[in-house]
Amino acid sequence: MDDKDELLEEVFHLARVALAGRPQDVARLVRKYARRHRTSSPELAERLTALLRKTPTRGNPARRIEASGLPLDGDSRLPLIRVLETPILEAEPVYDERTWGALRQVVRERDRAERLAEAGVDPTRTVLFTGPPGVGKTLAAKWMARELRRPLAILDLSAVMSSFLGRTGSNLRAVLDFARDHDCILLLDELDAVAKRRDDTTEIGELKRLVTVLLQEIDEWPPSGLLLAATNHADLLDPAVWRRFELIVDFPLPEAGNLETLLRERLDLADHSPWPAVLSRALLGASFSDAFQAASHARRIAALEGLEVEAGLERVLGNMVASLSRARRKELAVSLTEQGLLSQRQASEVTGVSRDTIRKHAHPVGEGGD
Repeated sequence: MDDKDELLEEVFHLARVALAGRPQDVARLVRKYARRHRTSSPELAERLTALLRKTPTRGNPARRIEASGLPLDGDSRLPLIRVLETPILEAEPVYDERTWGALRQVVRERDRAERLAEAGVDPTRTVLFTGPPGVGKTLAAKWMARELRRPLAILDLSAVMSSFLGRTGSNLRAVLDFARDHDCILLLDELDAVAKRRDDTTEIGELKRLVTVLLQEIDEWPPSGLLLAATNHADLLDPAVWRRFELIVDFPLPEAGNLETLLRERLDLADHSPWPAVLSRALLGASFSDAFQAASHARRIAALEGLEVEAGLERVLGNMVASLSRARRKELAVSLTEQGLLSQRQASEVTGVSRDTIRKHAHPVGEGGD
């Protein structure tokens, strides 16, 4: 058996074991392959070894969480949180430099906790994620949990916000107590649902008291734990909540370059394909979630109708452009032409803007404007 056949056999065997739901056997095979290819493919062996370091073992806290049982709502008996023992990312995160810097700093602090202890300081305990929907806040929590090799516990607000509001405080305490007792990362998603401004006259007194409970719990969060919270509506948060978080990480809407990166990874097109750049210009001002959905929609169209992915993308782009204002369509057509992504004819067909209009306002690549 030559090297190529051997590699294909390894891939097939690994896939069969993985689909059978045997994670321990998968880890064993990966470890075996890393040893086998240490000499012939040292880079591959190192990448496989790095994956193993992030894989939960039998003694991982995730298994202890599963065995100990989750906190339940006293009325519905439904779990108050869901636990991702080994978080799986829908796609690798794409953030701006400032956001990445903040996230990596928190991970680095945990990885070097002993160095911080020697200096007499604790790692960051509480982090607040802010930004509009779909920009990657929950994905960031999953990424941090994966990097730190800890399970991620996500607060289920629909369960915590009991129909008997007086019990919501005890539900919240149960979740926080549970997370403190286990070596996991806790994410309080949609924090504004419970941590609203206490001077909001539309809210009843019980909800205001709930904010007080939350503030007390955050103040007592141990240095060994990591509490994350996320909100789409930062303006609704009580000012005192802001002061309790040691680090605020803002997730802005992505720039065109970041959207293009996500689309290239999601669409798996040829490196020279202009379509990720074209679609990213049309999506400017949208979220990562919007871009992800657009790419998925294009792939579905292509698969169902037996088309190339590019044809599916052209269909998706046409639907998107139809909802744009005339001024935005003209701006998009000119941009696509100026950057050499589409010819004037193609840009006209996609956007519905006449070639004369595009020619009048566009400057060829390499030429400056007036």
